[in-house]
Formats: sequence, structure tokens, C-alpha cells
Amino acid sequence: MPLPLTILIFAQIIVLRWNEITSNAVIKFNPSEMNNLVEELQWRGLVHDIMPGTEEQLTKEMTTTYIGFDPTSDSLHIGSLVPIILLVHLEQFGHKPIALVGGATGMIGDPSGKSDERNLLDEATLDKNVAGIKAVLSRFLDFNSTAANAPLLVNNYDWMKDFSFINFARDVGKRITVNYMMAKDSVKKRLSAEGDGMSFTEFTYQLIQGYDFHHLYKKHHCLLQMGGSDQWGNITTGTELVRRMNGEGAKAYAMTCPLITKADGSKFGKSEGGNVWLTTDKTSVYKFYQFWLNTTDVDAEKYIKIFTFLDKNTVNALIAEHLEAPHLRVLQKRLAEEVTTFVHGKEELERAIFASNAFFSPTMEDLAKLDDATFVEVFDGVPNAQISKEVLENGLDMIAALSAKTNFLPSNSDARRELKQNAVSLNKTKVAEDYIISQKDLIKDKFLVLQKGKKNYYLIKVI
Repeated sequence: MPLPLTILIFAQIIVLRWNEITSNAVIKFNPSEMNNLVEELQWRGLVHDIMPGTEEQLTKEMTTTYIGFDPTSDSLHIGSLVPIILLVHLEQFGHKPIALVGGATGMIGDPSGKSDERNLLDEATLDKNVAGIKAVLSRFLDFNSTAANAPLLVNNYDWMKDFSFINFARDVGKRITVNYMMAKDSVKKRLSAEGDGMSFTEFTYQLIQGYDFHHLYKKHHCLLQMGGSDQWGNITTGTELVRRMNGEGAKAYAMTCPLITKADGSKFGKSEGGNVWLTTDKTSVYKFYQFWLNTTDVDAEKYIKIFTFLDKNTVNALIAEHLEAPHLRVLQKRLAEEVTTFVHGKEELERAIFASNAFFSPTMEDLAKLDDATFVEVFDGVPNAQISKEVLENGLDMIAALSAKTNFLPSNSDARRELKQNAVSLNKTKVAEDYIISQKDLIKDKFLVLQKGKKNYYLIKVI
């Protein structure tokens, strides 16, 4: 007897829904899609060295990959954005990223790229730094995810803390010859350079980092380590340890990215105030945004590929648009927007843009809306002076405000001349020679903004 039509339709729906569920329940690795990972990193300028077989491994299956972060501070600066972005790319392409915080290796100090031995950190400082770095990394990678390729966060102190020197020398030290270790560039440069040479502590660093790779290989089947080009020696020592400590057939791979520099050859990641950090307690969002906004045309063309996730067509279109009208700084604006959003979020980006535009607003209304710290930052680099509130109690004439009290203008006669030419503004409003400044003119009850012409600003802080 034929089944009723409604039952047949219901059965069909169940079958279709079951097919949909089972197709989504398992992450299927599509080699044709994974092929694009190395190509993606190459066109972005993120591949420096790559061990033979690495690309084939990445196209074959989901590959667990780790990158280490050195806990020299309780935050990370924008130089660390590259490895963070690499981990995000890996996850997006279906691979499993591991972020390793070097609680153990941080006690020694990596000699790679260093000319002197680094000061050792005490345990309390190191713990604080490790916690800070973990907090930063957690903003970019979801370590609570339940996906098959969910990111992992590990600390090598957890497996190194109970390792005795004798056991390490016996189980790890005997696997790598001194000749092999001496051949590494990071060692040769330190031994051949002037100075105190290299301590045994630093010399063993590559073995400890190499053991990290072995541990992650054993526990998480981690097959690839990535890092900056200065890490190639340490990383390849790790691949060698994996092979020698895990028997015939053990495989491990390596890939590095270039160290980022500016077009003029100077070090990337620093502003006039020092490092540009990823946390607001060290670098405000406004200053972070301004750093990217003020990059040169040449650097912006390179950075838009490295530090954003915009696709190739979008990037090429932005570069072409920028070349047609460089003065509009289309590339720098998009770069600043993308990186600030990635690091601090859309809402903080909008605040940074508002603060940037407020400086050029024809009135003081927008500037007055800023918090005190951002207000001062907006005028960073602008000449300034301090006067007491008592000076304003009986009123301050414009000649004194421009010259004697601030040295904004070199003399009283210069001040009179500029005022007669209607070239002076107080709080973005034109004033005459007879104007008397009082406390009612104060912005946020503590600032006065003088201006000569369109570009010459002077900030008076009233205390």
C-alpha cells in the first residue's frame, strides 16, 4: 500500500536535512582551496624562507602550526602583528594555529638578531608579561572555540619547569652536535663580533626552542613552525630535533616571513614616542590610527598587503586609485581604518577618526567633546606653554598672550602686526588687539588654543 503523500514529503525533508547536517558536521579539507594559502602569503610579501615540502603539506591536510611570542613586555607592539596575522590566515585557510608564549625561553633570551645579551627577567615580571601577552593574543584568536581547527594557546614553561639539566643534556643535548649549533648565523655573528661573545645560556636557546617543536609535535601533531626570518636557525634546529627524537619517518617543516622595515631602511614599528603598542595603556587608539595614517606612499603600498585581510583585487584597485590622486591619501586612510579596526574594533576607529577630524574643524565644538588625554594628543607636537589661572583673573591681553607669556611670537611688535592683519585666532575665532582673554575662554576649563594663519598652532595649558 503506497505511503501517504505527506509522509513521503516529510521523509524527503528529513533526508535533505540529514545530508545538510552531516556535510557540515565534519570540516572537509579541500586541497584546491588550501593551495591558495602559500600563494596568498607570497603575494602579500609574507614568505621569506620555506622548507621544501611545506607547501605540499599545507595543501594535503589540516596542518597544526605554531608561532612563538617572546615575553619581553606585558604587551605586544605592532612588530608582533605579522605573526598574529599569520596565525589568523592559517585558521582562515582551515589549519590549526598554536600561539606559544615563551615563559621558559623568556627566562634566557633569544640571541637571534641581538648584539648583546639581554637582561634576565625576574619571575614576577615574567609572569606579568606572559599574562599580558595571553590577553592580547586572545583578542585575535578564539582559544575557547570548539572547531576542529580551533586555536591553542600554550606556555612552554608548563613542560620545561620540571626538566632537570641532566635529563635535558641526556635526552636533548646529545641529539644535536655543537658543530651544527655553531653553524647557525645567530651564533656565528655573536662569536665573531666585538664584545663579550655569547654565554652558554644563550647558546642553548636554540635547543630549548627546538624542544618546544618536539613537544608540540608529540602532543598536538604540530608539523610546522613559522616566525620572522631571524628565527630560521632556531626553527630549523627544531625540525632537526623532531626528526631525530621521533624516529624514522618523522617530518617537520619551517616557514619564515621577512622582517618588516620602512622604505628608508629604518626600523618598523616605532614612532617619535617609541614603540607603537597593541594595548591602549601604552599607545592610545588615536596615536595608533595616526601611525598608519602617516605612512609614506611607498610603505602604505607594502603595508596594505601585509597588515590587512583585503583581497588582491581590492588592494590593486586601492593602489591604482591612490596613484591617480596621491594627495587624497586613499591608501593610507584605508590602511589605518583596516588595521585599527582589526586591533581595536570599529567603535574605537570611529572615535579616532572623529578626533583626527576635530583638529581641522572650523570651530572648537568637536575638539571640546574629546576627553582630556585625547585633546592633548591631538595637539601633540604643537608648541605649548603653561600659565596659571590667576593670570586670567584680571584678564590677559592678546599681546601678552602671543609674546611675553608664551613666546608664540618673538616680540610685541610681531604680535601687534599679526593682530592688525586679522591673522590671529583664539579657539578658532578671529580676535583683535583689544581682546582680553578671561576664564570664560577656557576649553575644558584648562586649555586655550592660539592660531596664526591656517597652520601655526599654539596650545596654552592653564594650571
